Amino acid sequence: MLVKLFATLIEFTGKRKLEISGPKTVRELLNELDRMFPGFKKELEQGYIILVNGKNIEHLQGLDTPLKEDDTVSIFPPAGGG
Repeated sequence: MLVKLFATLIEFTGKRKLEISGPKTVRELLNELDRMFPGFKKELEQGYIILVNGKNIEHLQGLDTPLKEDDTVSIFPPAGGG
């Protein structure tokens, strides 16, 4: 699947896009990203938005949202503003 990273996550991983095979759920994907980039899940502790094929996982099955090999997952850290 294609994983797109944004903002501080690009800085943390040094990647904008990754091709990853194997994870069957968003939770498994985050575990794999944390294995590849130790501390990745800690980076997400301040909150994050995850989209699977453009749909927010909060409106799907959360971290248990199923993934397929042809999915696109986008991960955004929280946006600041004022």
